[in-house]
Amino acid sequence: MGDASRDRPLRDRIVLVTGAAEGLGRAVALGAAARGATLVLCDRRQLDLEPLYDAIESAGGAEPAILPLDLESTDPDGFGTAADLVGDHFGRLDGLVHCAAFAPFLSRIDDYDAGEWERVLRINLTAPFLLTQACLPLLRASPDAALVFTSDRVGRTGRAYWGAFAAAKFGIEGLAQVLAEELGGSSAIRVACIDPGVLRTGLRARLYPGEDPMSLPTPESAVPRYLELLTPQGS
Repeated sequence: MGDASRDRPLRDRIVLVTGAAEGLGRAVALGAAARGATLVLCDRRQLDLEPLYDAIESAGGAEPAILPLDLESTDPDGFGTAADLVGDHFGRLDGLVHCAAFAPFLSRIDDYDAGEWERVLRINLTAPFLLTQACLPLLRASPDAALVFTSDRVGRTGRAYWGAFAAAKFGIEGLAQVLAEELGGSSAIRVACIDPGVLRTGLRARLYPGEDPMSLPTPESAVPRYLELLTPQGS
């Protein structure tokens, strides 16, 4: 029999993953569940999360929780209510992983629709801030918590036509750095920001419809980096 700490290094850890219904979020959730974590699956609609819930249970993982949350429309009170639900059920969070992402198109700044600009910033930057703020007491209740943001190469070096998505990801990098400075000396919460690279996701396919998706790495290829940060040794 294998060593449980080696085979299931996330055993007894409570991990919330946003964007869990598809792509990178789904892959991270499945990977964490396979290594023993109890998942809080977060995405816009419960219906979209139910297949993932069933897949985790069928694979013998701990029973996950489903947290429907519309990142575009939920107000600060709504994020607080969501965090309270998690707290009432689990009492803490050992990991919060932001994988949700949205980009409607590629466009020159000259032509970028102002309403879509606001929408992209809301989903990719403001919502992660609001959810993180609401969940900080739950992360502080853990003896060893990880807060993981998903960045992007266009959020580290600006690239033409990426518009609001690039601006939001630059913001995520800044938010993560600020939180790391604020939390590093006063809590057991460690903060990380991962650029998973170009992956075979629905978002990528919508932005590059002429690209062969089979030429790209799968979301699963990026999962080990997230799981390493979620373990107690991730610091």
